[in-house]
Amino acid sequence: MRVAIVGAGIVGVFSAYELAADGHEVTVFERADAVAAGASFASGSVVAPALVGTGPTLGLDELAPRLAGLGYAGWAWRQRRAARAAGGRAGEARTRLLRLAEAGRDRLHALHAELRLDIERADGVLVLLRRDPDLKRARAAIKRLAELGVAFELLDAARAREHEPGLDEAAPLRAALRLPAGGVVNCRQFAHALRSHAQRLGVRWELGHAVRALRAGTPPAVVVDDAPRSFDAIVVAAGAEAAELLAPLGLRIALAPVWGHAITAPLREVDGIGLLGPRAALVDERHAVTIARLGRRVRVAGGAELGGGAEAMRDATLATLYAVLHDWFPGAAQLAQVQRWKGARAMLPDGLPLVGPAGPAGIWLNLGHGGGGWTLAAATARLLADGLGGRASAIDGRGLGVERLR
Repeated sequence: MRVAIVGAGIVGVFSAYELAADGHEVTVFERADAVAAGASFASGSVVAPALVGTGPTLGLDELAPRLAGLGYAGWAWRQRRAARAAGGRAGEARTRLLRLAEAGRDRLHALHAELRLDIERADGVLVLLRRDPDLKRARAAIKRLAELGVAFELLDAARAREHEPGLDEAAPLRAALRLPAGGVVNCRQFAHALRSHAQRLGVRWELGHAVRALRAGTPPAVVVDDAPRSFDAIVVAAGAEAAELLAPLGLRIALAPVWGHAITAPLREVDGIGLLGPRAALVDERHAVTIARLGRRVRVAGGAELGGGAEAMRDATLATLYAVLHDWFPGAAQLAQVQRWKGARAMLPDGLPLVGPAGPAGIWLNLGHGGGGWTLAAATARLLADGLGGRASAIDGRGLGVERLR
């Protein structure tokens, strides 16, 4: 089939590779001049299914987005209601999301090994619990991890510091949850490497070309540079702007941009010690902030700002990122060379992605991954490719279609 993909973030790149590997002729349209130029550019790069699928879990899913305006009040209310629904159908959906995240991690690692990608990565995640109230708040999530068979260790402070010896001894640390199956993989590096492999399979990348409109039908078409171009299928893998593209087709999707911040800086090197800072990935549970080792750099990411734009950094969020880094690894980063970033994660109120046929003829969806996009992307791309090829998938995609929105 001739397939068009709208969007070249990490979800679009994975989708292009999987479809091309299945023998389809793929063209990717992206308004930016490079792949992984939006939410994938400076993501936290932490791959940890336990932080995606067991919510509300370990502070990350409980972080209420700061409202940028009353226009998102209804969305925020629906998001909170979904996050607090711990049982019944909502609990089943979160369990399926965990399994989807595990499939994504496994596919990501398989591609990393199969294609011999030279990517910055490190194994292991520590969730840091500063004081007794933090440990108490995490107990329900820890119990759920055990019930779901997720590998973890609950460590005291001494054992946690054995895994991350760079942690400041003066910082209060009650306990830590070790997730051995998680880790760090540089998202943007991976996207660029996978793009090269996809290109060898015949994928065409039309960067700097924004899709202005979609036309459903047989065949469907994308309108690029004011000219319609027909394909056998169109996959929408864009960010929050996808809602505007889909609305004229009768699809009203409550996608919202949830903005996060990140700071990235080189690590200091000390004679006789080597590079300071973390060995792998950490999560400060209290502040819902991740700290990740990326080669010779450290990245600190967090924050959830609903709506707004990329123009203005939020000073309070940046201050939290700097403070968390200083608490755990004082003096480890060369902050005079820091890079600051802000990017939007497209989310639906229930936190689940949309994957599969959109309804209008020829239109398919792979979007709305939210903050778990890096962990989920490889799985949803494989699920999409299987569905578009008319095959049963080994990945469970129940509850991810548009029918759940009706």
